[in-house]
Amino acid sequence: MAARPDTTQTDLPSARRPGTYVRGTETVDAILKAALSVLIEEGAGAFTVRRIAAECGMKVGNVSYHFPKKELLIQTLLDDIIANYDKLLERTVRQPGLDAEERLRLIVVMCLDDIAGKRTTRLFTELWALANHNEFVADRVRLFYQRVHEFIAEYVRELNPALGEQEVRDVALFISASMEGATPFLGYEKPWAQRMQAFTAIAAHSLVHLAKTVTSVEIAGLVDRR
Repeated sequence: MAARPDTTQTDLPSARRPGTYVRGTETVDAILKAALSVLIEEGAGAFTVRRIAAECGMKVGNVSYHFPKKELLIQTLLDDIIANYDKLLERTVRQPGLDAEERLRLIVVMCLDDIAGKRTTRLFTELWALANHNEFVADRVRLFYQRVHEFIAEYVRELNPALGEQEVRDVALFISASMEGATPFLGYEKPWAQRMQAFTAIAAHSLVHLAKTVTSVEIAGLVDRR
């Protein structure tokens, strides 16, 4: 199976960020690590600037200086997570000598391995909860998943060039949704977590096969049968 980041950790990369982030990178990283820890360990209800400040041992004013709104924290967390996934793709999926079928299989395995970890299971379920009541968070989560869909669509397009562009996006969405839908059933400490390995094997086989073989006629026919 593909290597994955340690999903029990809350560390985020130290990177130069726009605006106030350029100054005090270590402080910003400490705030982000604390924010991630609060979301994972205590949930969306505890995700306040005051609680995050306490978690990283800072004054509320220091946290607010770098992140005037907690929505900005969410934006930066998601930006850093997608950057981490992009680096992981470069190390595992975009290696020379792999064909599109193997690259897509690796993406499926990588994503499901990630979902099996504590960080991803808890973080994203809490983000979904926040998105239900916060339009800004909902939009940032949508943009995050749009980027994931683009990763998948890249290889669907290569595997099945006869599909139209919208059909490629629909298949990529289906693959992504099929994996994310496993979270409440097979994620960390979920009821069927012990079956994640079998689920991953079935998903990698069936989703790649779908991407390779589904036709425009079949998609249109399935839509008409609804």
